[in-house]
Amino acid sequence: MTGQPERPGEFPFTRGIYPEMYRSRPWTMRQYAGFGTAEESNRRYRYLLSQGITGLSVAFDLPTQMGLDSDHPLAAGEVGRTGVAIGSLPDMERLFAGIELQGITTSMTINSTASILLALYMLVARNQNADLRRISGTIQNDILKEYIARGTYIYPPRPAMRIITDLFSWAGRELPSWNTISISGYHIREAGSTAAQEVAFTLANAVAYIEAAVAAGLDVDAFAPRISFFFNAHNNFLEEIAKFRAARRLYARIMRDRFHAKDPRSMMLRFHAQTAGSTLTAQQPDNNVVRVAMQALSAVLGGAQSLHTNGRDEALSLPTEESARLALRTQQIIANESGVTSTADPLGGSKHIERLTDSIEAEAVNYLEKIDSMGGTLIAIEKGYIQREIQNAAYDFQRSVDREQTIVVGVNRFRQAETASFPAFRLDPNLESQQIERLRNVRAGRSASTVETELAELEQAARTPDNLMPHIVACAAASATVGEIAGRLRNVFGEYRESLA
Repeated sequence: MTGQPERPGEFPFTRGIYPEMYRSRPWTMRQYAGFGTAEESNRRYRYLLSQGITGLSVAFDLPTQMGLDSDHPLAAGEVGRTGVAIGSLPDMERLFAGIELQGITTSMTINSTASILLALYMLVARNQNADLRRISGTIQNDILKEYIARGTYIYPPRPAMRIITDLFSWAGRELPSWNTISISGYHIREAGSTAAQEVAFTLANAVAYIEAAVAAGLDVDAFAPRISFFFNAHNNFLEEIAKFRAARRLYARIMRDRFHAKDPRSMMLRFHAQTAGSTLTAQQPDNNVVRVAMQALSAVLGGAQSLHTNGRDEALSLPTEESARLALRTQQIIANESGVTSTADPLGGSKHIERLTDSIEAEAVNYLEKIDSMGGTLIAIEKGYIQREIQNAAYDFQRSVDREQTIVVGVNRFRQAETASFPAFRLDPNLESQQIERLRNVRAGRSASTVETELAELEQAARTPDNLMPHIVACAAASATVGEIAGRLRNVFGEYRESLA
């Protein structure tokens, strides 16, 4: 598959999407954070900004991800646990209090309710008098991988895809600098896929989104330059570097040959990477510092545009401030002390790297052809094919660990008795009741008739081909809650139930 020598910044972008790569500008250094209430998370963001992060990355709690308000019975015990609880516009305003949104990029890991959270973010920016055409960041908005690997879906796949294409179209007009989707291989890999499966299934999802957008009447070059990706930086150092190069090359060819894109930006696979949470161990947690450093270096040598490094204690709890700072310092040391930023694609030309790149691409192409032969990604998901492939890979890996064919230091080899407890982050147990009280105060202080009017218009729009985003924005501006907005869409679209057959 290797042809004539190419330079960084040239199609098919194997060696990187920019000619200079990090010589002209380093990657964006993000630290994924969010917990408890908006005020608690805001304090963590301000701390991380003071330590040198160059982009925010927001984690939301499970109720927010699932379109449930904090006082919903199913939210009990989960409010603020895996991320920050956001119920309405006042929460979003508190989350970014004192942070100028026009001056920083923000990544939001949210999928089923991505349209609602982006509407809230846009309203906060507008209230700051920001130029919305210059507001930049990324909304994950990748629902297909939820059915495949993660599970925080609400609606069935087809109406969920409609919401995504509505967001593409609306954001192209209202937020033209915003990345409208971050197609995620990260969670596919966390669920147990191989490197080649991560590439294949991520790009299969990308094909499905692009096909849906084109079918909705959007020109590929009008929206494709704002598509971004999110990959896992896993343990096999050289394989990971090759994986990123293979993904770039394969995507460029798909965009040119399958979708006939003309704009070079439509063919550039821009990606965020995060070190692999599934590789972190509760045993000997300091070992995780080394794992994270190696994984981060693979992402950099593979050409990532932004990077999050995990805290050493994340197998035990949310990261402490100290662990988050050390994770950030890992990126800063790579950028400023290692020398790897002085050349683009430093390992390009290595026979082993080139062979691995070709091998991963070839295996990914085989998967993509099989998915096409089945009728496409949605059908492959509905049949459970992609899920089974990942489950089988995860099973094979665990068997290799159990048999000590794969060594995990501190777990199945080089074990030691734990002699001291590791300092762990503790969430204030009163935060849940505080969040519920704030939510009820919002409901009491708003115009109930205005909220009901906007919600009714949203529900009616969902029964028509109208773009949903203006209605979602209007509901959010009236202080309708995330749960209320998602609930009206549930009334029309229903809820997805995974088949166990």
